[in-house]
Amino acid sequence: MASVDRTPKPSFTKALFLGNTHSELVMPYPLLDGEERVKVHSLAASAREYLTGTYDPWKAEEQRWVGDDTIRDLGERGLLGLFVDEQYGGQGLSQTGYCRVMEEFGRADGALAVVMGVHQSIGTKPIYLYGTDDQKARWLPDLAAGRKLAAFVLTEPNVGSDAYNLETWAERQSDGSWILNGEKRWIGNGSKDVLTVFARSDLGHVALVVEKGTEGLSTGPRFDTLGLRANNLQRVHFDNVRVPAENLLGEPGDGFRIAMNTLNNGRMSMGTSIAGGMKAFLGYTLDHANERTQFDRKLIDFEMVEEKAAWMNTQIYGLESMSYLTTGLVDRGVADFSLESAMTKVVASDVGWKALNKAFQVHGGTAFMNDHPLSKALRDFRIFPIFEGANDVMRAYVALNGIKALSDGLPDVRSLTVGAPGKAIGVLAPYVAERVNRALRPEKLAGADPVLAKQVSAVAEQVARLRDRAEWSLRKHGKKVQEKQLMQKRLADAASGIYAQVAVISRATATRARDGAPATAAEITVAAEFCDSSARQVGRDLRSLEVNADAVTKKIGAAVRESNGYAFEL
Repeated sequence: MASVDRTPKPSFTKALFLGNTHSELVMPYPLLDGEERVKVHSLAASAREYLTGTYDPWKAEEQRWVGDDTIRDLGERGLLGLFVDEQYGGQGLSQTGYCRVMEEFGRADGALAVVMGVHQSIGTKPIYLYGTDDQKARWLPDLAAGRKLAAFVLTEPNVGSDAYNLETWAERQSDGSWILNGEKRWIGNGSKDVLTVFARSDLGHVALVVEKGTEGLSTGPRFDTLGLRANNLQRVHFDNVRVPAENLLGEPGDGFRIAMNTLNNGRMSMGTSIAGGMKAFLGYTLDHANERTQFDRKLIDFEMVEEKAAWMNTQIYGLESMSYLTTGLVDRGVADFSLESAMTKVVASDVGWKALNKAFQVHGGTAFMNDHPLSKALRDFRIFPIFEGANDVMRAYVALNGIKALSDGLPDVRSLTVGAPGKAIGVLAPYVAERVNRALRPEKLAGADPVLAKQVSAVAEQVARLRDRAEWSLRKHGKKVQEKQLMQKRLADAASGIYAQVAVISRATATRARDGAPATAAEITVAAEFCDSSARQVGRDLRSLEVNADAVTKKIGAAVRESNGYAFEL
């Protein structure tokens, strides 16, 4: 009997930085099937029926809350505990199934999507993932039914992306309870019912569940936001709040890990919610372009309008493929999906914003009116590149994790000293400069449909170049690599582009096998175009690691800082 290789593999994306493509992690594509597919379609249809027939996003914006009646109705339809086990009143969906239903909220209203995401993706999730059986039985039934709403309480006035250095303090008492003091801000559902609060203590970071009405807990004043007006965003204050011992999630010292793992899960539903929003933008664009006549022609007949619709269609396909490949990693039990989750969030928020602007441009002045849905979306969507991990920070996180994985595999380069890159961006130790002689052989995706052979070969070449350029950057900059954020951005964007192409190839292969060549001809065209376009961008990102204007940019930046503004007069 042949021996089985049980050596732990790195995450798919970390492996890309090593020049490897672990096909078994991404092939075949995780298509929904069987009973769950039927259940997910039923729940998605129920959500769409309610959101298009009953829910009024304009009323919610005017009243600055999605409405208690909305929460009640969604709870009765089983839409507030989508991933919660059935024994606690939930639907028991996989990560993929959950994110598919969340797409409907993103299609209908960005504000409601955020409220739902805060409640389920990050509010309820830590209890679901880390709660004891007693804790789950205590809180999950009410949360799944919508009788209570959950909040994720992490951000502070002086702590945003640097989430490790919390100032909120929890002091353990002799009876095992905790006394909590501090202030949090920008907390969705912060004035609601079940708050998972993160704090520091002498025993390390802790995650504590605090319930509404607890003595010493107060909220307000509420934040007045540009968009997402129906999202109840609060300040939360803790003044000697006593938290019972049985409200601790995990063990003392687990709090930071719980927070980061929860956010890794939460970013996925943001990706699919934004995909839902993009579908709405495309729908608005086609409706308007087919109705509006200029110069005796429909707008859709003009090439620059048609190009915008084609671009949106192609990018939705790419984002969908990337998002659901990532949820599939979770459902397959892959332990490390943090980089894929981060990349999905960055790509979704960036491409969603571009799609919104293209749709806005097609509508012209019509969309600039305050009562147009694209006007509302413009206000709502701007926050997405910022929250649940600012995109600049996420790019640095992806690149430096990839470089760390690479440095661990080089015999003449000592490893990164950071054990948990979320705590700090990281520091590289000095290295010996001699180059290791090696030959990179492009590794191709196994099992891809031959119709995409050109794209598969292109991905293999890009993976080899990513490895080569990452090592070049590591050897050139040494321990200063953590300061080279423009380098980090290019590496992260290249890795994201490769991952998106892999997702598209995997998905198109699976749907072609399921539905047959004639039925998927149009899909293959979109898939190939997405991959070809993305490959060109990856090439530009990797080339710009060597050929760029960074030195000039730094010089101009220093001069602007010195002059404290624009210094040139006519």
